[in-house]
Amino acid sequence: MDGVVQMSDEMTGISEQSAVTTGYPICTREICWSWQAHALTVGIDEAGQGRPVLMLPALSSISTRLEMHPLVQRLAGTAHLIVPDWPGFGDRPRPAMSWTPDALAAFLVHLVATELPPLHATLAAGHAASYALDLAAQRPGVLGRLALLAPTWRGPLPTMAGGDRPLFHAIRRTIGVPIVGPLIYRLNVNRFVVNKMVAGHVYSNAGFLSGERVREKLRVIRAPGARYGSAAFVTGGLDRFGDRAHFLDMARRAGVPLLVIYGAETPPKSRAEMRALAEIPGIQSHVTARGKLGFHEEFPDELSACVRDFLRA
Repeated sequence: MDGVVQMSDEMTGISEQSAVTTGYPICTREICWSWQAHALTVGIDEAGQGRPVLMLPALSSISTRLEMHPLVQRLAGTAHLIVPDWPGFGDRPRPAMSWTPDALAAFLVHLVATELPPLHATLAAGHAASYALDLAAQRPGVLGRLALLAPTWRGPLPTMAGGDRPLFHAIRRTIGVPIVGPLIYRLNVNRFVVNKMVAGHVYSNAGFLSGERVREKLRVIRAPGARYGSAAFVTGGLDRFGDRAHFLDMARRAGVPLLVIYGAETPPKSRAEMRALAEIPGIQSHVTARGKLGFHEEFPDELSACVRDFLRA
């Protein structure tokens, strides 16, 4: 890699400073993918040299591939890192469409089958871990060894409510209605709500989301079409598995070395799911001293040391 492919802030909502690694430039490219007659463009960052490692960001209202950059900065000397956005999230145009687990699963299959070299390993954060486990169980070895970072299988509202509810389906139906849908979205995803959400579930240090970092997150949630993927995730509409048993069964069937890492400050309900996964015989696990669901972005040093050993094995 001989340079950084730079994009304008207007296109990405990402500052140039955020896209710089220590000694290893980040190169950006695009791939085209279609789903149900919708043509989409998805951004991918690459950095480093060595064996190919896929890094999947979480699915959330504030997530893009940028959240993996702190790890990229620390692991680029270990491997060739490939960091895509998820369609419906990310920094490219997001069409007005109903996002489903099948759509994201199909994208991951397309990505691995046609856009990437054979993988040595995959790092998957949050809800992306469910999609990685699902594909690994269906096609053993295609993702290489798996490191799951604060893995989740159930969206925020179903997790808080203890299961699916008719209201969640109603929200997903309403989010696309003109005037009403955008209003509901703005009422539930604004700066106050985002600050409250990240303080409770995402970051250990409430001050972590400040300055340019909070402005980047707000650009993500305010992007045209952002409400479709965001509402689907929050209400459980992107849950790949219907229950914990299915989630754990896919991990047992993955057939590759599997490492589970999560922070000690992870919210109790989510932490219980991660602990159940980590207790499966044969799965390695590590609990960092600090960190919640966004610990890979907030505390990359301890995490990168653990992941580096796993990648070198």
